[in-house]
Amino acid sequence: KLAGCTLFITGASRGIGKAIALKAAKDGANIVIAAKTAEPHPTLPGTIYTAAEEIEAAGGKALPCIVNVREEQQIINAVEKAVKTFGGIDILVNNASAISLTGTLETATKKVNLMMDVNVRGTYLTSKACLPYLRKSKNPHILNLSPPMNLNPMWFKNHCAYTISKYGMSMCVLGMAEEFRGEVAVNALWPKTAIHTAAMDMLGGAGIEKQCRKTDILADAAYCILTKPKTFTGNFIIDEVLLREEGVKDFDVYAIAPGHPLMPDFFLDVEIDTTAVKQEGYGTAKEEKKLIRSQQEGADAAKAKTESAVAMPSGPVAETFRVIQGAVTEEYVRSTQGVFQFELSGDGGGTWYIDLKTKGGSAGFGKPPLTADVVMSMSSADFVKMFTGKFKPTLAFMTGRLRIKGNMALAIKLEKMLSQLNSKL
Repeated sequence: KLAGCTLFITGASRGIGKAIALKAAKDGANIVIAAKTAEPHPTLPGTIYTAAEEIEAAGGKALPCIVNVREEQQIINAVEKAVKTFGGIDILVNNASAISLTGTLETATKKVNLMMDVNVRGTYLTSKACLPYLRKSKNPHILNLSPPMNLNPMWFKNHCAYTISKYGMSMCVLGMAEEFRGEVAVNALWPKTAIHTAAMDMLGGAGIEKQCRKTDILADAAYCILTKPKTFTGNFIIDEVLLREEGVKDFDVYAIAPGHPLMPDFFLDVEIDTTAVKQEGYGTAKEEKKLIRSQQEGADAAKAKTESAVAMPSGPVAETFRVIQGAVTEEYVRSTQGVFQFELSGDGGGTWYIDLKTKGGSAGFGKPPLTADVVMSMSSADFVKMFTGKFKPTLAFMTGRLRIKGNMALAIKLEKMLSQLNSKL
């Protein structure tokens, strides 16, 4: 269906962009690989040239172009080269994206600029550069890898800048679909579950892939969209929902570890975690008050116990910290160099800490001996599940059940340490 069509795909040297390129290449499509990795990256696989080899091996024609979407002239040059090489552009896939899952005070200005420049501005400028050629195509499409706009505050509170930037891509769909209705189809595609890419490995740490699907599911969903007529426009599509409508029944083929629980992706409310939040206009104030009240109760209870000469509360939380204290080694301290504070609500709640900065390290009840680098707030029940391997920190964070303030890189280091400690806990 896509034989002879020219696809301009940003960020196509690896991951989702490359998967969409390879799917189209099997039909004999022309692929413009518009990405910035020309030299091998120390930790990330693939360059525009290795991707080009794979695309040609799959049956397509490839044009690798060095494009940093933050640089408008690089976009324009690549578009002109694509038109000169293949005679036009039929499809644009805005896949390039930057991510930093950090709070407002913890997000460096250069990170804010990066996300806004790549996600919003890059998508807008690439669309602008391609549109004059897309309008000349018989069945033109723009496809943005961006989510439906969910205004539940849960998706803003932990990573406001990232959310704004991804919704900016979605607003490009909203506006351009209407502006070019009848001329160019403009749609958004988003995964229902986490997708296993190099970026997800960095965010989730070791073992995260078992909770992910392969990039193939997005490639198949993108193919369905891009082969529809241009009247199919202005849609915010979830991969699994579309494929079910198309008759796909076996989704195990997309799983990295079939049968293993899958992690839901950002911006999609999950019934089990958000039912209470959805009520009463998301019930934000109510939920926050409940959390603050339970944290206060936990803190008051802890204070009362301390005053009555009880050194440390008992129960699952105290037992978990006792095991952590026994497991802390000089190696953990040397490799981590961070102090973690936990504000826990519910049974055994209050303030707890793990000090992996001071020589020898320590863990226990109360404020840490040094100012915390990372403060994590969650229920004590979720904390115990997290530290015994029954609840992934990444999933807890993505679903709003874990709030993180401070150094996100250190938070990820702690998760890696957890995976090593799970057998003892």
